[in-house]
Amino acid sequence: MLESLKKLVAELTGETKPAERFAENDYRVAAAALLVHAATIDGEISIAEGDKLRAVLKACFALDDAATTALIDAGTAAEHEAVDLYHFTSSINRSLDDEGRRRIVEMMWEIIYADGRLNEFEDNLVWRAADLLNVPSRDRVEIRQRVAGQQERADGDE
Repeated sequence: MLESLKKLVAELTGETKPAERFAENDYRVAAAALLVHAATIDGEISIAEGDKLRAVLKACFALDDAATTALIDAGTAAEHEAVDLYHFTSSINRSLDDEGRRRIVEMMWEIIYADGRLNEFEDNLVWRAADLLNVPSRDRVEIRQRVAGQQERADGDE
């Protein structure tokens, strides 16, 4: 009883930091880190890529604006600390089925095609991540073509 009262007083006076919204081992952080990496692998994140990153994470994980920002922050921090993709892909593999892993690859293509360009670094990143996620090459290519076609249609509507 006394301990919970101390905790309440500490929280009210700001002596403790609030609990983080996403645990370090949350597969959503791993997915966000992969997407942040995809958005920044060409050296900069364009406005279109940043907007797409936010929209994709918000929609896929049914998050509000604050949670989306927190997830992007957590993913960015995790991506900066990473030495390879395996840490992220292994977390995703443990948490998602085949369809979920294909959706992660699709999200990566959506981020990459948001600026209307594809370079060899981006293509190689998705190839490596898809391989680690056990997404077959045929599926990776089909998803890429579908997303590229959707982007071309969207660009034509503007």
